[in-house]
Amino acid sequence: DVQLQASGGGLVQVGGSLRLSCSVSGFPTDDNAIGWFRQAPGKEREGVSCIRGSDGITGSADSVKGRFAISVDNAKNTVYLQMNNLKPEDTAVYYCAATLYYHCSHYGCCWHEFNRWGQGTQVTVSS
Repeated sequence: DVQLQASGGGLVQVGGSLRLSCSVSGFPTDDNAIGWFRQAPGKEREGVSCIRGSDGITGSADSVKGRFAISVDNAKNTVYLQMNNLKPEDTAVYYCAATLYYHCSHYGCCWHEFNRWGQGTQVTVSS
């Protein structure tokens, strides 16, 4: 079975950096994608960044472009989210998610296709 587990959250000051990790396993093919989502208290869940297993193409939300970067280490079966220049509005529970058969033909992320979820990790940016 597909399993995902996010880790690496914590408390960081404004302007600081943090790297989240998502351990993944059980993917039957390379035609998959991993996405990072976040949900702040009282707000809807939003997509943050994604990476395609087939070609490594990435995408991200406008709110984090230039600050966050998604990457993958296939040998370690781990997807990372490097977060720099953190802002208070980045405070949220961050989740990694996956789809086993990703079909997204346009530039960016097809958020609606992600249907496998791991448990979240809390990121708090102090002000």
